[in-house]
Amino acid sequence: MKLTTAVLLPILLLVNCVTGQDDTIQDPTRTLPPGALTEESLGQVLIDIGLKPIRTEKRYDFAFKTKVQGEEWKFSMSTVLSRNGETLWVMAWLDQIPETANEVSRTALLRLLAANDRLGNGKFFAYIPNNKRFVLQRIIRNEQMSNKRLIECLQDLAVSVADEYPIWSVANWTPKSDVQKPQVAAGTPQALSNSTAGNRSLQTQTSEAASKFGNRQIQ
Repeated sequence: MKLTTAVLLPILLLVNCVTGQDDTIQDPTRTLPPGALTEESLGQVLIDIGLKPIRTEKRYDFAFKTKVQGEEWKFSMSTVLSRNGETLWVMAWLDQIPETANEVSRTALLRLLAANDRLGNGKFFAYIPNNKRFVLQRIIRNEQMSNKRLIECLQDLAVSVADEYPIWSVANWTPKSDVQKPQVAAGTPQALSNSTAGNRSLQTQTSEAASKFGNRQIQ
């Protein structure tokens, strides 16, 4: 019982980080600040900056490629407006949590929580129960939004995902001798074996087939 509590407590704390997104329902009579995005214009901005978003209800899913410290990464990301329209949430999808409690490192979970204190700039790790995945997400004010500002937000999040890879990668929770390097073709939801869709050119780190994209390929 003590072990179960020790494992679940950090997870519950991570889950609580994302519950605030749905706290306030948007007031239809409220006027948004200048440069604020709507659900429709958010999708158009993503297209304008060269991405190919897939809309799922109010959320947009997309692949984001960039270089971090000379290495090419491919990230599986999502973005959605808060229900009151005041903030924009950008999420980079990471690993799926191990299926058994024995595979869940309490120390690793505590490190994720500790990272939340130092990341700053509206970024924090969280856990999404619906698909049992970790995310690193960033919240920014939905005002004076532009193509440039959105790209800077995506790039900033991507750099943090790469920098924090040793902490969030489930593969690093076990001895390296027990870890088998994934052989996954890039360009699919799998492409991100143990990463947010963070898959590097030299070492493909991708998520398994049962990713948030379901069975749809990332084009």
